[in-house]
Amino acid sequence: MENEIYDELTQNFDNAYAALRRELARVRTGRANVNVLDSVKVPYYGVPTPLNQVANLQTPDPRQITIKPWEKNMLKEIERAIQTANLGLNPNNDGTLIRIDIPALTEESRKKKVKQVGESGENAKISVRNARRDANSMFDQLEKDKEITEDDLHRAKKKVDEMTKEAVDKIDAIIEKKSTELMEI
Repeated sequence: MENEIYDELTQNFDNAYAALRRELARVRTGRANVNVLDSVKVPYYGVPTPLNQVANLQTPDPRQITIKPWEKNMLKEIERAIQTANLGLNPNNDGTLIRIDIPALTEESRKKKVKQVGESGENAKISVRNARRDANSMFDQLEKDKEITEDDLHRAKKKVDEMTKEAVDKIDAIIEKKSTELMEI
């Protein structure tokens, strides 16, 4: 039973890391990254479809994203979807390809983005702490039901705290890496 709780805790931590990475992938740095377009949905035969499922996305150079739709008639729809997504990007349609030039970030916007990254990291830490609380309450219940001893309970809670500290340290490392990337010129 104890191992199941540890496994569930580890799974919850992994979910928090994955959610944080997805969130940070959407934060635009000064470099071109196709992940900033992950939230863009294009109407494809009446169905909102992720952009990467209707077109080929590439970064031919560090400051540009190109979008080549699989069907030429999708160019206008893709262009409109990017503009309405409110990402601060301006698509240029040349008739066969959409080019998005990524503007360099100002110092002020970099600092805002670093703050946004910090908030995302704090949300991930809250998720980790909630997982710790849930695991500890499960161990408390096991001790209450006399399935484990009080000593086992203290050992289990100590291990949960160690695992939580490792998870928070990993989140801090992810945030630090993204913040450093944002502050590069």
